Amino acid sequence: MDITNRTVFIAGATSGIGLELARRFAAAGSAVIIGGRRTDLLDELAAEGFATVPIDVTDQNSVDRARDTILQSHPDLDTIVTMSGIGIPEDLRDPAHFSATEKTIDTNVLGTIRVIDAFTPHLIGRGAGTIITVTSGIGFLPFPLMATYGASKAAVHAYSEALRAQLDGTGVEVAELVPPAVATTPEQAKLNPRALDLGEFATEVMDLLKADPTPREILVKEVLMHRWAERDGTYDELVAQRSQALAMLPGRQA
Repeated sequence: MDITNRTVFIAGATSGIGLELARRFAAAGSAVIIGGRRTDLLDELAAEGFATVPIDVTDQNSVDRARDTILQSHPDLDTIVTMSGIGIPEDLRDPAHFSATEKTIDTNVLGTIRVIDAFTPHLIGRGAGTIITVTSGIGFLPFPLMATYGASKAAVHAYSEALRAQLDGTGVEVAELVPPAVATTPEQAKLNPRALDLGEFATEVMDLLKADPTPREILVKEVLMHRWAERDGTYDELVAQRSQALAMLPGRQA
């Protein structure tokens, strides 16, 4: 993937991994459109020089408006990154968790599909382009504290595989970015010392994207233990370790 001359739309890039990737694409020479819900952050990024567009991936009308705005101003759009996502701890013993389940699925799964569906006809019409979906190491190695988050990312993985097969022959490629835990703020770095530094993560991702052909899965070194846990026979042990975080739930004993 030539990252120096793309026109990239990243849905959910007003902060964190999405924003860092936006800056890396821009620094490499690509045009970048940042999408997000918070207009105050979009205003700040517009002042930084980015093209911006409001988008709420849980709202079909918002997605359609964003698509129309982007294609009017950037008809050469060739790359879509479905970065929008949320993760919420859940106590599955308490039925009240279901509201978090609905919100997570609507954002992470349906939101991803809404964005892909909005731009797929355009990319097919061009005869070339790239869709980058965003999953997680948790989609391959569950983190029981965030049950629906892991399920949502597993669903996006399966959807990405099917999308790639269905778009075969159209010139549109599908790559799946699989982040491990990434420290996107100093506070997160303190809470999880094992989390990968954001800058290190972004550097490795951009290097992987430049490979020819573009990898089907963008796997930084820190996520390999998650991706291949079942193959390597470490799955049960690692899930048991990660289950210790359930002690954080109210009423649970450490």
